[in-house]
Amino acid sequence: MAMGRPKARLVLSVEQREQLENLANSRSLSVGLVMRARIILLSAEGKTNQQIARQLRPSNATVGKWRRRFLEQDVPGLHDELRPGRPRPISDERVAQLVRKTLETKPKDGTHWSVRQMAKQTRLSKSTVHRLWHGFGLEPHRQRHFKLSTDPFFEEKVRDVVGLYLNPPDNAVVLCGDEKRARSKRWSAASRCYP
Repeated sequence: MAMGRPKARLVLSVEQREQLENLANSRSLSVGLVMRARIILLSAEGKTNQQIARQLRPSNATVGKWRRRFLEQDVPGLHDELRPGRPRPISDERVAQLVRKTLETKPKDGTHWSVRQMAKQTRLSKSTVHRLWHGFGLEPHRQRHFKLSTDPFFEEKVRDVVGLYLNPPDNAVVLCGDEKRARSKRWSAASRCYP
């Protein structure tokens, strides 16, 4: 015996069915959106809200909600709506300004920006600068390019070092030193050469 109001018949076009099947089979979309697409596909097969709820495990009310939304708004109605909340305290323009400043300029007395320097310069909090840098993947303290030395004897020194690696003296240990921080040097055994 059927209970409740009769449901509007849900008939899908070929295009709607294709879109819904793509959503339902997706492994990269949100679980909620995938569930909603499956609800509509099962509704189109003629299943009742109770049958769908038993099969997919949402509540009867949830099944009914997404069925109504689909009938009113089609496939775009299955996507999450923007929810009200506190407006963003930082405008897009200020975010863009911070990113441009980070990428295109350097502080007067340094080679790269620190969070504190940038916060002072842009009048944002340190945590805001850090969060935005992290969100955009900005790491000004990490150089992503090679810088050649300005030492006039650089070429000769490179030849000497490379010569040691290519043709080390007998029974010698070749060590490589790399300055990691301004105050300390880390030494590591780069290679050991035996006769």
